[in-house]
Amino acid sequence: MAAGVLLMTSAVGLLLHNRAEDREAGESVDGLLPILRQEIAARESEAEEDWYMTLPGLEEEEEAEAAESEEETVMVDGYDYIGILTIPALGLELPVMADWDYTRLKIAPCRYTGSIETDDLTIAAHNYSRHFGRLKNLAGGEEVVFTDMEGNSTAYLVAETEILEPTAIGEMTGSGYPLSLFTCTYGGQTRVTVRCIYQ
Repeated sequence: MAAGVLLMTSAVGLLLHNRAEDREAGESVDGLLPILRQEIAARESEAEEDWYMTLPGLEEEEEAEAAESEEETVMVDGYDYIGILTIPALGLELPVMADWDYTRLKIAPCRYTGSIETDDLTIAAHNYSRHFGRLKNLAGGEEVVFTDMEGNSTAYLVAETEILEPTAIGEMTGSGYPLSLFTCTYGGQTRVTVRCIYQ
């Protein structure tokens, strides 16, 4: 009897803890999005001014090409962000961190590997309701948009959803898809993985 009460108390405590983390994750997203949107708008405005102000010579063209190959980030509260991910079918707009670890995942989705430039971006997030908790509801054909910190938007379509084992790192990162999104199922036994192709 006492063991049953202890187990029930532990389960309720875990549920409350998970709900608190979910709420905090949503609050983080709400605080970060306006900052990133403002930074993207400022960078777009700067790019327009630079375009009107300069007629590049050969050396300047080479410098511009080198700058284009480097991914732009913006730092907020000590973390670098690479852009904003939008999934209209799920009503999601999410900041994406440049690097991942378990601390970062509690704040926002994170780049797991790859990039837009190399056509192999993989983004991981917790299964919080305001992160990737509803990823499993994507059936195929839904639009997904990634906007980088310079305001460049890349549109994708969901091609398929699959379930992978946690140890299937090669399958996760070497899929051949230009964009993959994944999250753990409840209990962490498998990974819901959404593969996207260019629109």
